[in-house]
Amino acid sequence: MPTPKLSAEIIAAAIEGFESQKRRIDTQIEELRAMLSGGRTEGTVAPEAPTRKRKVSAAARRRMAEGQKKRWAAIKAESKTPESAAKLEPSKPKRKISSAGRRAISEATKRRWALKRAEAAKEQAASAKKAAKQEMAAKKPAKKAPAKPAKKTAAKATGQGGMSEAVAQ
Repeated sequence: MPTPKLSAEIIAAAIEGFESQKRRIDTQIEELRAMLSGGRTEGTVAPEAPTRKRKVSAAARRRMAEGQKKRWAAIKAESKTPESAAKLEPSKPKRKISSAGRRAISEATKRRWALKRAEAAKEQAASAKKAAKQEMAAKKPAKKAPAKPAKKTAAKATGQGGMSEAVAQ
């Protein structure tokens, strides 16, 4: 069944009908709440008129800004006090490594890397040997059948099989 096209009049009538149903339901809810709470008849629906915002004068805004600045200044002053006390304590001078110490560290590092490279070379050589053994095992030929006499195969190849066989006998 095709739906009829909705015109503006039909939509306006639908809205009006739904609003009247909403008002009826709201009044029934209010009556039930009045029975439940014992006579309270205040509506729960907010009034439709918009509430006005309060305007604050320029002088009041200035006073609020000054108060906020004072609060922030007090908070910053409290946080600065422990830091300044910590800075007054003498701190240890920064340690510096001597050139001999730097050289010792460098030599030890070079030794460690040389050992690591040697181990890697050993592992690589071992894996190369293992791979070579596996290749050799794979390449081993199977046992061949005994070779035929050379004369017979040569004669067959030239097409003189009958004559060469007679001569050979």
